[in-house]
Parts: sequence; C-alpha cells; structure tokens
Amino acid sequence: MGTAKQKLIIVESPAKAKTIGKYLGKGYKVEASQGHVCDLPKSQLGVDIDNDFELKYITIRGRGEILSRIRKEAKNASQIYFATDPDREGEAISWHLYHVLGVDENEPCRIEFNEVTKKAVQNAIRHPRKLDMGRIDAQQARRALDRLVGYKISPLLWVKVKKGLSAGRVQSVATRMVVDREREIDNFIPEEYWDVNTDCSVKGDKKTVRFNARLSAVDGKKAQIRNGEEADKICKKIEKTDFKITEIRKKEKRRQPAPPFTTSSLQQEASRKLGFTTARTMQVVQQLYEGIDIAGEGTQGLVTYIRTDSVRISDDALNALREFIPKHYGPSYLPAEKNEFKGRKNAQDAHEAIRPTDVNRLPETIKPSLSREQYMLYRLIYNRFVASQMECAVYETMAVDIAGENITLRFYGEHKTFAGFTVLYEESTDEASDSVEMNLPALKEGQKISIEKVNADQHFTQPPSRYTEASLVRTLEENGIGRPSTYAPTITTIISRGYVSREKKRLYPTELGIMVTNMMEQYFTQIVDTEFTAIMEEKLDDVEEGEQNWKQILREFWPEFEKTLEVAEKEIEKVEVRDEVSDVPCDKCGAMMVYKMGKYGKFLACPNFPDCRNTKPILQYIEAPCPKCGKRLLVKMSKKNRRFYGCEGYPDCDFISWDKPAEEKCPKCGQYMIEKQNNKGEKIHLCTNESCRFKTTVQSQEEETE
Repeated sequence: MGTAKQKLIIVESPAKAKTIGKYLGKGYKVEASQGHVCDLPKSQLGVDIDNDFELKYITIRGRGEILSRIRKEAKNASQIYFATDPDREGEAISWHLYHVLGVDENEPCRIEFNEVTKKAVQNAIRHPRKLDMGRIDAQQARRALDRLVGYKISPLLWVKVKKGLSAGRVQSVATRMVVDREREIDNFIPEEYWDVNTDCSVKGDKKTVRFNARLSAVDGKKAQIRNGEEADKICKKIEKTDFKITEIRKKEKRRQPAPPFTTSSLQQEASRKLGFTTARTMQVVQQLYEGIDIAGEGTQGLVTYIRTDSVRISDDALNALREFIPKHYGPSYLPAEKNEFKGRKNAQDAHEAIRPTDVNRLPETIKPSLSREQYMLYRLIYNRFVASQMECAVYETMAVDIAGENITLRFYGEHKTFAGFTVLYEESTDEASDSVEMNLPALKEGQKISIEKVNADQHFTQPPSRYTEASLVRTLEENGIGRPSTYAPTITTIISRGYVSREKKRLYPTELGIMVTNMMEQYFTQIVDTEFTAIMEEKLDDVEEGEQNWKQILREFWPEFEKTLEVAEKEIEKVEVRDEVSDVPCDKCGAMMVYKMGKYGKFLACPNFPDCRNTKPILQYIEAPCPKCGKRLLVKMSKKNRRFYGCEGYPDCDFISWDKPAEEKCPKCGQYMIEKQNNKGEKIHLCTNESCRFKTTVQSQEEETE
C-alpha cells in the first residue's frame, strides 16, 4: 500500500518553515526556498534594453540543491501552496517558484498570512488565491530600475573614482541627505540670544509659594534679547519693578497615545529607546515574526508581519485588546470608543501594523524563552500596541501672566491628573521636550509678586542636528523615498560603502561620500533628486494597483538617463581618492598605516601593499578601566556578533562583561557598576554587587547596539 501524498507548502526561511510545520502536522510538508531562487545575473546587466526591457532571470548560484529538493517534494505532493511573505518581494519569489515547478500561474495556489500563528496559517490554506501580477510587475519594475541605475553608474565610479563604489536610486538620495545636512551645519551662522528667568514668590494664606517665571514681553511685544547689554538692562529694570498677577488660564490637556508600530516607527523607537541600529532591529524582529520556541507553548510567531506602513489592526486583535485593558488596568483606562489613527498620505496600507499575535502573551511570562534583544524588542512592540488603545493621559495646565511697567513675565506648568496610556508607554522623540510636569502653585489673579532673583542666560541658535539612523528613516519616509523593506538595507549600504560614517549614533558624510554626491548632483541630477525618487515610488504603486504598465516606466526613464550617461562618461575627470592616514606605524615595515573599508567595516592596512600585506583591526576602547587589573577595556564581538567588553591584558586578565562597565564606582560599596536600561528606556548605572544593587539614572546613551 502506497504512502499517502502530503500537501507541500513553500516559504522563504527555514525558521518560518519549522514554525509552520509544527502547526500543520503529518499531512503537510513545509520547505524553505531561503529567499529568491531566481534573479538577474550578477555578471551582466540582465535587462534587454533593445528588446523592450525584457528581464533575463537565472537560477541563483547555490540554490540548485534547494530547488532539487523542492522539485522532488513537489512531484510527490497532492497540492502545492506558495506561502512567501505578503509583499511584492514575496509575490515575486512565489512567481519564480511557480515557473520553476511548472505550476499554472492562474491556479489558486498562493496563500498569505499576516502572522505566523496556527489560526492564521490554517485560515490561509482554506482561502488560496491566484498570483497578484500587479505586485509582481511592481517588483520587476523596481528591480529593473535599480539594475539600470546601479550597473550603469557604478562602473563609471569605478573608473573615475575608486574600485568597489556603487550608486543606487535610494542609497544615492540617502547619502545626499546626509551630505546636505552637513552643508547646512557648515554654512550655519549662529545668532546670539538671551533668556531671562526669574525666581518669584507670593505670600499665601499658610505659606510662601515659590515658582519660576520667564520674560515674555517688553512694551507689549515678544521679548527678544540679542546681547548681554540688553539682558543686563532688562534684568535691572525687573529688579526695580513691582509685579502682580494679571491673568491665570487653566485648561485640561489630553494627550493621545501613539499608534501601533509601522516598520519605520519601530526602527526609530528601537534606536531611541534601545540603541539598536536599523539592521539589528530588523534582524531581531524577523526572529519574532518567524517563530520562537516558547516553553510550554512550542514554536510561536510572536508578532505580525514586520514590513508595513499601516497603523490599522484587525477587528479580532482590537476586540481582544479591548477585553484585556480593563481586566489588567481597570475600566477607566479603556476609552468608550476605539482609538482611530490616520496613516501616512503615501502609505500602501497593505498589511496591519506590527503587533503581538496574542495580547495575552505578556513579555514577562515569555522572557525566559527569549534572548535579551528579543525580549527588549517584543516588550517595546507589546507595550506600544496595548497603550495605543488605552485612554488619553490628562493634564491640568496653568499659564500665568505677571505684569509690571511694560514688562510681562509668564509662568507655565502642567500636572498629570490621569496617567492613561502613559502608565505603560510613552513615545520618545529626537529632541528634548520643554514641558516639565510639576505640582501647580496656588496662585490668584491680583496677587503681588516678589522677584527674589533674576537670571540672564546667553544662548546661540544651533545648526540642525546631524541625522541619526532614526531621524534619517523618518525623513526618507516623510519624503516618500523607499518603502518599509528598504530603509535598513539602504543605511547599511551607505555605511558599508564608506559614504557615511556612524559616530555616537550620528551620521557623518565621509570625504568619499561628499565627492560622489557632488559628482551625482552634477551629472545625475534626477537620481539624487528627492522629488523624482518619490514620484518613481508612486509610479511603482500605480503598477501594483494595475493602473500603469511596468515597462512604460522604463520606456520613459531610459532615453534621458542614457543621454546623461554619455555626457558623464565624456566629461567626468578621474579623481584620486587618498586613503586616510592613521597614527599607527606598520610593525613590519614602519610605514604609517591607512584606513581601509572591508566587508566587516574599517581596518588598518599598510600603504606599501602589495610589497607589505600587513593589516590590523581597529581597536575600540571604553573609558572605564578593567575592574580586575586596572588596564584598558576593549570593545569586542562574539562569534554570534554580540558586543562584549574584555580586558586588553587577556589572557593574563580574564575579565569580560556583556554589559558595558561604567567609569564610576558604586558610591555605597565601591564595586564596579554597569550600564543598563530601566523599564522607561532610561539609561542607568547599576552596581554589580548582588547584596548592594545601587542604581542611578544617567543623562544620555552614547553607544548603539551593533
């Protein structure tokens, strides 16, 4: 008697295959394609310009064995389902697999799900559909455009500038943004201004009430103090003037919670709160999406699909959340109606927001089954999701005008009267907030005010801040450049190519990045133009919606681009890019070593290559000394690419720590302290002595998790 045939499901990753396989049991076989199986050839353009931009697809090298295994399983399968990711890229992978396996693309074998859960997978199998050619054509158009730009401009850069450089539609715009910001900073002319603040008091019924007020207006106009002389003059006048309260305005302010995460907002918040790079965020959240082995539950997909620009959530998830909130936080924390959020104007809105697949799976309960980074990111996603449907935070605000002899001082304060969603989560920002929560002073209109002290502080207007990864992602999204799946690889590329460097979370253009951007601006204006790139994204969206032919985009783009290439090849002169010289001598020949960029980042190399092939890693030290021997501590990377800290005296001194040691010793017991984060995302220093555990909050987080 023959063995009953199984149904075959093809996904992209082995982790996802493992998770789904456990859900479906013996009647199904789940195989992983490990991403694309077909692509344009690396060694040639792969776009036949003379034949109406026909694309040449070949089997990717190294995928032969995978395809043989999938073909073998397909021959013995009673039914084949293609369950690649629910986006353009996933649709294209399914399309290639359809052709490789000889399946009719009109046959409804394509299944998709927004979360890797048993219920979602089983429901998807019950509702297969045909391939979405709109998505496929949009992906083909993007692939062809990127190939034309990359394969035509990059060789030009190799000849004229330096071997190994590259250009691309999105990466070139991102590099230009970083360069433009540096230009703004270089050209910025600071202007002097002064703030005048006062320490005030008023006698109350039982005690003296003290508060601060700032100079608001002079002679009925907004106060603008330009120099120290003006500040000194107004301070003396304030000291001699009698003041009284002329108006008190009290209001109630309600703060709405932030929507659940999109790909962009997750990358931004993980950077601010956790110090993750965009690449690290996407790597860890991919693990949460594909499935984690949870003690007592088996393998579970913990979050919904992670490449999305939508802020909506499903009705099932919303109903479960609205049941959860009053049970865990009380009825007052649940709004009468669900909170509504508007997505971005250019959002595709193809998928739900990123959320936990089960709101009852609390971060703390599954913490033992997660790595430190998985737990931190899951908790961030979970808390943001739950908070998004909680009641507003309510504040009582108070604005007080204090007048005297053509001078107006103003006090403003706010006091939280109901925590609402802030009991669980508050969104971070790139800039510091001016508002300070306080107990509001008991004041009355008409009361006379005593000025106890007047302070004048000099300031200078500041240039715009350099981009962080978070703020660059936000700007790319606001300008409609790229899509959720492109932000992380774009930033990784411009850093790995040496166009941009990352120092203490800030992005700086390198000399090479500035040089290439200048060249691109002069000869390839369209490619580095934000508006042109955004319009191209809209055209790709139109292709997906079936409103435009994908080849028409290429027909319109190529003729002008071809002319630009011809001009650039003739006019661009060869540029010599010199390597940056270090202060480290080569220990083989004595020459001062230079900085080079390799596959794994910067390293030191001898300039006398190939006669001298000496290279060295770039050592990174931290300020804190080794707690064991007092020598310097090095930043090191484990085999799993996790950062740790070790003594430079190894193997004589074996001190290592996964947490960054702090410079300061514990003021209570003298033991060394480490840097950690509390539940609010604030950086703290924590004593490592188990019987002490003293902790103190510190101001800023300087480093990123690589």
